Amino acid sequence: MSDRLEGKPVSLWVATAAPTAYPMLDTDVEVDVAVVGGGIAGLTAALALKRAGHTVAVLESARIGSGVTGSTTGKVTSLHRLVYADLAESHDPGTARAYGQANQDAIEHVARVVAQEGIDCGFRRVANYTYALTDASLARVRAEASLAAGFGLPSAFTDEVPLPFAVKGAVRFDEQAQLHALRYVQGLARAVDGGGSFVFERSPARALREGSPSVVETWNGSLRAREVIVATNVPFGDGGRFGQRCYPHRSYLVAAPTSAPDPGATFISVDDPLRSIMTATVDGTRYVLAGGEGHRASAGGGTVERYRRLADFARDSLHAGEIAFRWSTQDSMPVDGLPYAGPISPTARHIHVITGLRKWGLTNGTAAALMLTGTVTGTAGAWASLFDTNRPGPPPGAAEAAGTADAGSDSAGSGATAQDGLARLEALAPGEGTVVAQQDGDTAVYADEDGRFLAVSATCTHQGCTVEFNPVEATWDCPCHGSRFATDGSVIQGPAAENLASRPAPSPPSGSHGPAAAGRTP
Repeated sequence: MSDRLEGKPVSLWVATAAPTAYPMLDTDVEVDVAVVGGGIAGLTAALALKRAGHTVAVLESARIGSGVTGSTTGKVTSLHRLVYADLAESHDPGTARAYGQANQDAIEHVARVVAQEGIDCGFRRVANYTYALTDASLARVRAEASLAAGFGLPSAFTDEVPLPFAVKGAVRFDEQAQLHALRYVQGLARAVDGGGSFVFERSPARALREGSPSVVETWNGSLRAREVIVATNVPFGDGGRFGQRCYPHRSYLVAAPTSAPDPGATFISVDDPLRSIMTATVDGTRYVLAGGEGHRASAGGGTVERYRRLADFARDSLHAGEIAFRWSTQDSMPVDGLPYAGPISPTARHIHVITGLRKWGLTNGTAAALMLTGTVTGTAGAWASLFDTNRPGPPPGAAEAAGTADAGSDSAGSGATAQDGLARLEALAPGEGTVVAQQDGDTAVYADEDGRFLAVSATCTHQGCTVEFNPVEATWDCPCHGSRFATDGSVIQGPAAENLASRPAPSPPSGSHGPAAAGRTP
């Protein structure tokens, strides 16, 4: 159960940012450009387009930055573990070089925006390290440092790494940065809103239609625009196209107060298990963040153990105190290693998409947004072809092999017999959920803290996979393409655009008095 874990189940950034209160879209609005998604990519594009003289409107399904951006580490860097060796091998050195320059320029763009807009987000320059613990990984680190330096990046090998435990050596990139991710995107939103441009919250997009103008429909109103940018981590309205090119990947973070010296740097390991480390001072308290324990969304489970391993690492290796916050995030990972920014389909002319930011959204999302800004304004930059959405896709089945199940495939609960379902319902404790078979289809059943059943359809509204219960975060998660739903069926994260349909709550099994947990200590 989640309450057996240390820390509040919320990201440090969300917990320490002021709430936003932009209006809901409840009418029809016409602008030059509609942006779907109020995270780093969408808001960066919106502000750049507004500065270029366009009117824009941003639609966010929940609150600004409440998706992946509000759950990031806060690193703003072009050193993405060992990305340059990976891209040089899987593509070519020119592609790796362009990727590095795009991300390096993204860092400088963020720095300029922070200064120009006066955004109070704790932005500071730091070094970033990819460190090695073994001789085998040390050789890879040396090669990465040399390769990246040859691309003109601020790279060097070092065996002096300011960590409180011994390492073999590291790649070091100087003049990188870190920030409070949510306060930064909230600052972008403030700069976008007004002067004929708009930010709308609690306004999930439910349909796209390309035309003159193109239309984005919500439940209560619509946006009409010459151009539309879909920047929702995992896109919707693409007919499943990017589900064949990307797969969802989940990772975890904990944050704890610390009195250890501030290293003025951020870190990530080469060796597994991956560990991401950062120190941040927020509202006078210095925290150490430890991340990792990542896995493909289709290989869920073990969430409690993942958090506990991170907490142990933070205490034992980083001298952290009691865990204050814990959270997970889910990213879209491109099978071929490169993000996507461009037309949503080969025939689209006015609907664009940003996805596949490979867990480095603060720079890749910024770079992708600037590329699309150039496309919309007719000044496409040097990297437009790098993130081309119409580049040859991976072989059929590659995304499934990398971590997604086939659309419509069964997951844990699907195909269960009615008798199995009755047994699981009888054992269901408050705060627990299960999928049971009923006459009208598989049903996702959650027992609330009072032991009452809350039932919704277990069929994901994206492409028909069967959802699974996440017991730590009390969500229904789709193992196929990463959609996530609250226990009442409402969409938390796409690509699903529609909620899970409500179902009649099943009756307790004969002879029982409701969920077993009614008298169980959670």
